[in-house]
Amino acid sequence: MKNVLFGLVCILALLTGSCSKKDSPSVPAKKQAAVTVRLTDGPAAYEAVNVDVRQVEILHETQGTIVLTPLHPGVYNLLDFRNGTDMLLCQGDIPPGRISQIRLILGSNNSIKIKGTTYPLETPSAEQSGLKLNLHHELEANMAYTFWIDMDAAKSVVSTGSGKYQLKPAGRAFTALTDGRIKGSVIPLQAGTMVYAMNGTDTYSAIPSSSGFFMFCGLPEGKYKILVQADFATAIEVKDVSVQFGVVTDLGILSLLP
Repeated sequence: MKNVLFGLVCILALLTGSCSKKDSPSVPAKKQAAVTVRLTDGPAAYEAVNVDVRQVEILHETQGTIVLTPLHPGVYNLLDFRNGTDMLLCQGDIPPGRISQIRLILGSNNSIKIKGTTYPLETPSAEQSGLKLNLHHELEANMAYTFWIDMDAAKSVVSTGSGKYQLKPAGRAFTALTDGRIKGSVIPLQAGTMVYAMNGTDTYSAIPSSSGFFMFCGLPEGKYKILVQADFATAIEVKDVSVQFGVVTDLGILSLLP
């Protein structure tokens, strides 16, 4: 009888909208886009290129400038992030909408190491705002996005003579949706080995690791010519290498001949 009375009470409460039984509270839908920014590097023939990373700014067309603080602000050697290696720089939730630019803001503690000697990298006043990269992308609520900042160490360092160097940040940005890749290995690894990927309008470069491995990241789609050059070896040329977004094209092992 008690069970019947309890059921009648609950039905009455539901009909009158006054039921206070332990209902789960409604959880509002997330209205942000999850953004991850990673740092990678185009190669350079130096022993170290140290940059002082302070923050990342994303230019939102309706929200203005959104600041993301790196997980570990400080000095990083760009040459640690070659051949497909990257570093988690920062993460954050930002409002949905269109973004047009991403900026890597640097501090003043920048340097370069050449033949065992470290030189300060002076930053001209025009470059003190850091690395600005156009990145037109629409962000949707409840979606996750990964952006790569590819800072080109070779193009970012300028020699002014008399052992002085300037930092003029240069590079590009790409996303998981615009990330074409080529990888391979060079044997034997000769002195001065460089690998180039050319698509008729642009040339990208890679310096193989100590094992001979190389990888290009963030390549636009299309056909490429791969050129491997090394001191005291005959150059290798591979034509019509196809690149598609989201696909890693594997060239296998490329053998240098004396």
